[in-house]
Amino acid sequence: MLIQFFLNQMGNALLLAFYITICCIAFVISKIIISVLLYRRWKRKHMLYEDGISGGKMVMFRSPILQSLTSDIFLKKTLKLSNKDIIGSGGYGTVYRLMIDDSKAFAVKRLNRGSADRDRGFERELEAMGDIKHRNIVTLHGYYTAPHYNLLIYELMPNGSLDAFLHGRTMEKKLLDWPTRYRIAIGAARGIAYLHHDCIPHIIHRDIKSSNILLDQNMEARVSDFGLATLLEPNKTHVSTVVAGTFGYLAPEYFDTGRATAKGDVYSFGVVLLELLTGKKPTDEAFTEEGTKLVTWVKAVVQEKKEEYVLDSSLEDCPVDEVNNVFYISLMCLEPEPSKRPTMVEVVKLLEEIKSNNIVIGS
Repeated sequence: MLIQFFLNQMGNALLLAFYITICCIAFVISKIIISVLLYRRWKRKHMLYEDGISGGKMVMFRSPILQSLTSDIFLKKTLKLSNKDIIGSGGYGTVYRLMIDDSKAFAVKRLNRGSADRDRGFERELEAMGDIKHRNIVTLHGYYTAPHYNLLIYELMPNGSLDAFLHGRTMEKKLLDWPTRYRIAIGAARGIAYLHHDCIPHIIHRDIKSSNILLDQNMEARVSDFGLATLLEPNKTHVSTVVAGTFGYLAPEYFDTGRATAKGDVYSFGVVLLELLTGKKPTDEAFTEEGTKLVTWVKAVVQEKKEEYVLDSSLEDCPVDEVNNVFYISLMCLEPEPSKRPTMVEVVKLLEEIKSNNIVIGS
């Protein structure tokens, strides 16, 4: 009986060991299968080109518009870019218009290497933009990295930036009517709301301003330039950073704490709303001379219910209720206390309610 008992125990132990072995093998095989599937998915999404001459690497995300574009064609065209092709510039690079043929054109941002900040900006844009597909965010088609410079390849926005429309030189300034400005405001708000709430990890842009809101052929707003963007894990409320961005758009608490938050982007968007309403830059010379700024100037006027005095003079026959409500939404975004500012999802809802004939606030 004792021998039989030991034999039974040994048999059970062998069965248990066999079962554990099978489970381990199944686990390993499943991991291998998942890895293979993810790799195949990556390969379907990317076309990778190696440039042996300069030691660079080019990655293009798959897109119908890029099917006939090879690395040789792209690089040859890029080498011919000159000052006449420049369509924008900023702290994180120069942007060129790249014409491939009569039907294909791209915006190419060049960042010279050698600066750790520039390289980090390049990496941030790749991390932030790689998987984003949204109608109000500029599409990143691919990138090229070489020993001395990096390139980011974006879709080209034919109508340039909101900044150029509102503040272009006198002879080039183009007029925007109220329906177009309202549509731009909602489009930009939707793009930022997507970054804050729908992306995983969430994205804080950190440089929302009129020059980073581009306009497509239909004058729809597209948020661009993610060189300062910060990825925010869902369980975090802020990221501590070196203060960066554009003077006139930065939330006041950012200077004190160095903490980048979604509410900082909300503040910057509030400044953009004031630009759309007044047609003035936040750093307009008139404000500098008076020792004030756009935000404080508008706040004083709105408190006295005299919004018409600060409204862009080029706007005529505007619906008063709509204009006044956008003024008040902008001031909600510009609350000194971050917790009192709405989220971008709430901003989108408030802006949408204006057109549904719901008087939001300030009436």
